[in-house]
Amino acid sequence: MPSLVALRCFEAAARLESFSRAADELHLTHGAISRAVRSVEEELGVQLFERRNRRVFLNAAGRLLFDGVHAGLTQMARAAEAVRRQAAGRPLLLSCEPTLLMRWLIPRWGDFQARYPQHTVHLVAGGGAVEWGRGIDLAIRRNDFDWGRNVQMQPLCAERMGPVCHPDRLAQFFASQSDGGLALRGDATLLHSKTRPKAWEDWWKTRPNQPPTQIRQAQAGDALVLEHFYLSLQAAAAGLGVAMGPQLLVQDDIAAGRLVAPLGFVPDGSQYCLLSVQSWGAGSVQQLLADWIEQQMKS
Repeated sequence: MPSLVALRCFEAAARLESFSRAADELHLTHGAISRAVRSVEEELGVQLFERRNRRVFLNAAGRLLFDGVHAGLTQMARAAEAVRRQAAGRPLLLSCEPTLLMRWLIPRWGDFQARYPQHTVHLVAGGGAVEWGRGIDLAIRRNDFDWGRNVQMQPLCAERMGPVCHPDRLAQFFASQSDGGLALRGDATLLHSKTRPKAWEDWWKTRPNQPPTQIRQAQAGDALVLEHFYLSLQAAAAGLGVAMGPQLLVQDDIAAGRLVAPLGFVPDGSQYCLLSVQSWGAGSVQQLLADWIEQQMKS
C-alpha cells in the first residue's frame, strides 16, 4: 500500500487537478508532489493521471482511487477533530434554519437545558448547505437541497403548510363557501419571501379540487414580497396579508391568538432532518439532542 504521505499528495493533486496548486496547499514543492504521485502509480502498477496541454486529469483508475482516498482522509480528519474537541471540552455546535431557530427552537430550548444541564450546546443560525469545516457538529435542515456525500441523516418530522393570517383579517382575506368552508378571496394580499419563493406554489399543488378560476384569481391578487421567510410570518401576524405558514413555526402564534389557519395544514412533501458528518452512539449528547428534538416536534 502506498504511504499515507504519498496518498495525501495524490488526493490534493487529484482534487485540485494541478500539481502546482497541490504543492501550494501542502507547502511542498512541485517536484515533491510529482514524485509522490509517481510513487503511488509505481506501487499500484497503473497510471492515474492523463497529462494534456500542461494540465493533469484523472483517468478511470485515478477517479476510483481518489474516491476512496478522499473519503478516508476526510474521515480521519473528522475523527481527529472529534478527539481534539473532546480533549478541549468544546461544546456541541448545532446549526438551525433561522426561522425555525427563532420561532420554534429557542422558545423550547430551556426544556433541553433543564433536562440535560451537564451538556453544553451552542446554537447558530444557518440555512442551505452546511459548512462542516467550521466546527458544526449537527444541523437541522429541510430536505430541499443536496446534502452531499458522507452525511448522516435522521428524519425528524414532515413539513405541513397552510395559509395563516391575523384573526381580525379573516373576513377580509377569506370568503365563505356554499359548503360551509372558506376560500382565499381573489383580492387577498399574499405574502411571499425570497428565501422560500415557491411556498405558495407548492401549496397550490396540494389542492387539486380547488377551482382553477379561484386559483388564478388568488394568484393574480395583491402580493407583498419580503426578504426572509420569517418576515412574511411576522407580516401576517401584523395583519398585512396572508402568509404560507409551516404548522411547526406558527403553532405558538395560533395558540396565543396571534394567527389563525382557516384552511388547516397539509404536507408539502419535505421534512426536517438532523444532519451530521459523524455517527453517534446511544446515550451520546448527539442522540439525546436528536431524541429531544424529535419528541418536541411531534408533541
